[in-house]
Amino acid sequence: MGFLSIAHTDIGIRKNTNQDSVLIKEASTDYGRVHLAVICDGMGGLAKGEVASATLIRAFSRWFEEDFPFILYKERKEERMDFNTLQRSLNRLVDEVNGKIMAYGASCQAPCGTTLAAILLAEGHYYIINVGDSRVYLLRDEMRSLTKDQTFVQREIDEGRMTPREAAVHPQKNVLLQCVGASPVVVPDFFEGVYEAGDVFLLCSDGFRHVVTQEEFMKIIKPRDLSSEQEMKDAAVYCTELNKQRRENDNISVIITKVEQG
Repeated sequence: MGFLSIAHTDIGIRKNTNQDSVLIKEASTDYGRVHLAVICDGMGGLAKGEVASATLIRAFSRWFEEDFPFILYKERKEERMDFNTLQRSLNRLVDEVNGKIMAYGASCQAPCGTTLAAILLAEGHYYIINVGDSRVYLLRDEMRSLTKDQTFVQREIDEGRMTPREAAVHPQKNVLLQCVGASPVVVPDFFEGVYEAGDVFLLCSDGFRHVVTQEEFMKIIKPRDLSSEQEMKDAAVYCTELNKQRRENDNISVIITKVEQG
């Protein structure tokens, strides 16, 4: 299978800098095409958020080129790469970058941090790592989140102390439980599943999804009808401008990837 993929990021209507960073990497291997997409949202309330997100993006780019081939070719079980080995490798990456960002923030007395949402597509399986509240969605007949926010309000929902409607307007709705660079210990969430031709994956920072509904995203993106990267780019730009018209204050970033047949 092959992939169509685009990234779009916008500073938005209020902030002076874009603290989001995005990455798309692809390679042809003996096991077919492999695809990596990453979105990092530098923390808006902390100084130097753009440094934190860019640092993590660069680390993922190096990991894909230097570490991932060993996992794909050497660490295999049941005729595909081993998920546990992949998790250990990505945990090491996050730990190392977390330490670097914390040291940088301490050196300039400007604490900074970043969320992380990344998906790796290989051999018919998707592998997701998530820290914070950027999200990965799967679009088929409906739009379904494959990640769970690591936020105060999500924890309250999970423990039955808050409803999703209450969480949407709660004054602490943007409070993260952890992020890379601003938490002494970071524990990512990992998710795994299978993909098929025609699937569309959408990664986004929280600024992309606050004021546009999932039903609207499905109508605009039209996952079944997407046939070119230009159509994907047009949909991403349209959604971004709709966010800005509705006065979204944050940076706005999205990656859209469609799985092609053959």
